[in-house]
Amino acid sequence: MKLTKDAPELSATRLRRERDQHALDANALELFARVVAAGSFSRAARQLGLTRAAISRRMANMEQQVGQPLLARTTRSLGLTEAGRALSARAQAVLEAADAARMALRKEGDALQGRLRITSMRSFGLSVLVPLLAEFGRQHPGIAMELMLTERRVDLVREGVDVAFRVTRKPPEDCVAQPVLTFRISAYAAQGPVLPQPQALQEHALLMLQGGAQTWPLQWRHRHQNAHTTVELQPHVSADDLESLVALAVHGRGTVLAPDFAVREQLARGTLVDLLPDWELPIAEGNCVQALTLPVHTAGANARALVRLVLQRLAEATGQPPNASTPANKLG
Repeated sequence: MKLTKDAPELSATRLRRERDQHALDANALELFARVVAAGSFSRAARQLGLTRAAISRRMANMEQQVGQPLLARTTRSLGLTEAGRALSARAQAVLEAADAARMALRKEGDALQGRLRITSMRSFGLSVLVPLLAEFGRQHPGIAMELMLTERRVDLVREGVDVAFRVTRKPPEDCVAQPVLTFRISAYAAQGPVLPQPQALQEHALLMLQGGAQTWPLQWRHRHQNAHTTVELQPHVSADDLESLVALAVHGRGTVLAPDFAVREQLARGTLVDLLPDWELPIAEGNCVQALTLPVHTAGANARALVRLVLQRLAEATGQPPNASTPANKLG
C-alpha cells in the first residue's frame, strides 16, 4: 500500500519511541507524579526516602525512554515540558489508583497478609535473623516468608526481594538503608588465655573465611586507645561459610576470626572465649548490618513491619541504637 502525501511517516525512530512510551511501568509513572507534586528533586527525595541523585537518575531514564525532555529544570524550580504535561495526567491517574489500592488494603484490617521475600548473608541470617523471623511469623501468620541466604549482592527490584540484610557502607541509591546492628570482629577460641597483642595470633591455628593458603596482612585497631597494628596471618583452615569454622573452634581445632553476632550463643555458654577483648578487626564494608528496602512509596507493609521488629528487638538486646563506624580492610 502506497502512503498518500498527507500520511505520517512511520520511521523506525518514531516506532521505537512509541514502544518505549508504552513500556513505562506503573512504578515509574507513580514516581514521576510524586516528583511533579513535590516540585523539586530534593523535596521528592525527602518524601520518598531516596537520595536526590537516585531521583534525578530515574527521571533521566524516563526521558531517555520517551525520547524527549519531560521536566524543565531551573536553579529554583521544576516545571513540565509539553511532553511532561501530556504524561503527567496519565501518571497522576496511576498514582491515584495506587493510593486507592493501598487505602483499600488498609481498610481490610490490621492483619498483614501476602508474601515476604527476604535475603541475608548466611552468618547474620542463621545466628540473628532466623529467631526474629520465627517471632514475626507468630505475630503475622498470614504472611508466607521466603528466606534466601547468600553472600551475593541481590538486586531487590529484578529479583523481587522485599528486604535485604547486608553489611555495606555504600547501599544502592535506589534503596532505603536502615542500620540494624553494629558488630565487632575478634578472635575466638575454646579456651584462653587472653592475648595481649594481635601479633600473638601468629602462633595460633587460624580459622578464616575464604582465606586460601596465602598470608593476609590484617590491620587491627585498639578499642580504647588510638593504636593500630598490622599482622600477617595465614589460615590453618579456610571455608566459604562461617558456621563450620565456628564449630571447629568450639571443638578446639583452632581460633576463628568472626563477628561477635556469629558467636554470641557460644560466648554465652562459655564454649568460646574472646582472645582479644581490647582489639577489633575493621573491614572495608563497615561494621554495621543494614536493612535494605525499596523506597517508601514502593516498599510493602510486610517489609516495613519486619524491619521495625528487627530494629526493636536488636535495640533491646544491645541497649543502644546501631550505628556505623569507619572500616579499614576486608576480611579474607
